Amino acid sequence: MRRLQILLVCLLAAAGLKAAELKSPNGNLVLQADVKDGYPVYRLDYKNRPVIKESRLGLEVKNEKDLRSGFRIAEVHTSAFDETWQPVWGEVKDIRNHYNELALTLEQEETGRTMIIRFRLYDDGVGFRYEFPQQPNLNYFVIKEEHTQFAMAGDHKAFWIPGDYDTQEYSTVTSKLSEIRGKMEAAITPNSSQTPFSPTGVQTSLMMKSDDGLYINIHEAALVDYACMHLNLDDKNRIFESWLTPDAIGDKGYMQAPCHSPWRTVMVSDDAREILASKLILNLNDPCVYEDVSWIKPVKYIGVWWEMITGKSSWAYTDLPAVKLGETDYTQVKPNGKHAAHTEHVKKYIDFAAEHGFDQVLVEGWNIGWEDWFGKTKDYVFDFVTPYPDFDVQELNQYAASKGVKLMMHHETSASVRNYERHLDTAYKFMVENGYNAVKSGYVGNIIPRGEYHYGQWLVNHYLYAVKKAADYKIMVNAHEAVRPTGLCRTYPNLIGNESARGTEYEAFGGSNPDHTTILPFTRLMGGPMDYTPGIFEMRVSKANPDNHSFVHSTLARQLALYVTMYSPLQMAADMIENYEPYMDAFQFIKDVAVDWEDSRYLEAEPGDYITVARKAKGTNNWFIGCTADENGHRSNLTFEYLEPGKKYIATVYADAKDAHYEHNPQAYTIRKGILTNKSKLTLAAAPGGGYAISVIEVTNPEEIKGLKKL
Repeated sequence: MRRLQILLVCLLAAAGLKAAELKSPNGNLVLQADVKDGYPVYRLDYKNRPVIKESRLGLEVKNEKDLRSGFRIAEVHTSAFDETWQPVWGEVKDIRNHYNELALTLEQEETGRTMIIRFRLYDDGVGFRYEFPQQPNLNYFVIKEEHTQFAMAGDHKAFWIPGDYDTQEYSTVTSKLSEIRGKMEAAITPNSSQTPFSPTGVQTSLMMKSDDGLYINIHEAALVDYACMHLNLDDKNRIFESWLTPDAIGDKGYMQAPCHSPWRTVMVSDDAREILASKLILNLNDPCVYEDVSWIKPVKYIGVWWEMITGKSSWAYTDLPAVKLGETDYTQVKPNGKHAAHTEHVKKYIDFAAEHGFDQVLVEGWNIGWEDWFGKTKDYVFDFVTPYPDFDVQELNQYAASKGVKLMMHHETSASVRNYERHLDTAYKFMVENGYNAVKSGYVGNIIPRGEYHYGQWLVNHYLYAVKKAADYKIMVNAHEAVRPTGLCRTYPNLIGNESARGTEYEAFGGSNPDHTTILPFTRLMGGPMDYTPGIFEMRVSKANPDNHSFVHSTLARQLALYVTMYSPLQMAADMIENYEPYMDAFQFIKDVAVDWEDSRYLEAEPGDYITVARKAKGTNNWFIGCTADENGHRSNLTFEYLEPGKKYIATVYADAKDAHYEHNPQAYTIRKGILTNKSKLTLAAAPGGGYAISVIEVTNPEEIKGLKKL
């Protein structure tokens, strides 16, 4: 690691300080910060074009004078920073953290209180936060609301989901900012837990595109001990303002100085590919806190899951309307005959995983309590250690170990957070004793304690507590229905994945829009990887459950592409194993594709339309390419200058057939092989709702290319 820190200007005179200006390292971004009429303000320009017009900053404090007005600039401090660091896992092997910093120390003359606003300006955007030093007049305080403004320079095209304290599982709406109010009611579709708050409230990460071709993204970084931020739009003036998630009594944050807010982030570029490639959010998080990270490994897995999602099978062992843990005797009840998590069935998945090189097998519905788990706001709903009578924990883990495979634990909490915390040590100890090293956790339903929200400060602290506690037991965590990630995987890399958006399961609940996977990398994935659960080969859900007429809005070739375009170190082949058997030639790509990367190149990108990515597998010269397209399809003219000169590669192209279509002919695909070099060119077409995937494997033996032609 190399580190450079240069102090440029420090501790200027307290009186009469004027606007401070800061430029990004390459000079394209210019930030101005000032105090006007006692209000802190800032603006941001990119290549002499306005990104954020003059916007106010500050916080409203409960029962005290606000931290919004009455300020003067007491100190101005600027510095520069440049380092290169290596993530435990990620899209690239090396990440450069290079920024110029401006810290404004503000003094509120009436109260004598001090607040620092710290800006870090990168070539691809800015992060800023509020800092509250230890001081006599500001110790404990309660946030009523944060009033951070983002004044837009135009009526931008936005890719948004409704602002909600409890769910992110909405379809993305594409509209002008001025159209959000009119489209909000239709955008709020039913969910197991939801609390929308405003007719113009939206969630971060918010992606926008200006009429003059600027791509702008607003999010947050390093969300710790603070409420999750949404954005509320003043649609008359086109000003977004932060809107924090409240607690059960309406308060939005309990603070004790010294403390600080998360970073508020604005990414901007005139090239959409640079937004996808940005590491600004990761860079704004603290370095990894673990000395030993050898136990943290990217994972490729399958699972007993999709058949429950489709309705073919059940999580529950019986059809009892209600159960009580410790009282219901499951050995005396009648099984429903639909329970999927039974020993012999799971062994089939273990066999398949072992045969095809998968690391783990997720099994949901293994533990008692699923009969009345949902919608009852039941406190003692699961104990996380007691299996159903037909699931033999020890036998299955021994069987898996004999095949070189691990089982992946599942902890659904039913949003009973208090119950989960009191069982957490016991549950993690149980995992260690039985050979589990990874857990998928879930928080479906309304939060217990009742009145709390999924994205409030209390729950934000819980999610991180579970990750830290898991590290004590060398366990990796994949949390579903938790708060959207904000780059904390840099600091706590055992947070190996999250859901926190509308994943593949919704394809069995009516389906997602065909452009869904062309938007998520610009929004949800800005803060960290998603356990999207791709790899569905049988698109008609009715084949598994005749009563479910949903279908997956994708071609088979695009399902392969998602392993590349939807970055995650946690990759699931989500379909039932029998659905792979007719398509094992296509399944080969899922077997071959890497889970950890040395380099990533975003070749083409336009939010809502298409994304094409090339990634180099860590420690190899092998590349994998994926393209996902919306309902209009896409045509790519590919070059391969990133391949090593003088080397030959075998490319296997998995593409949509000419007549492929996500609705009418989703399983139509072609596979062809040929030779590639760094001078090759290739034209490929993605069908409507389709895509393509390419494996590019370095030739190490000339015999490998006999009979192959150049592509």
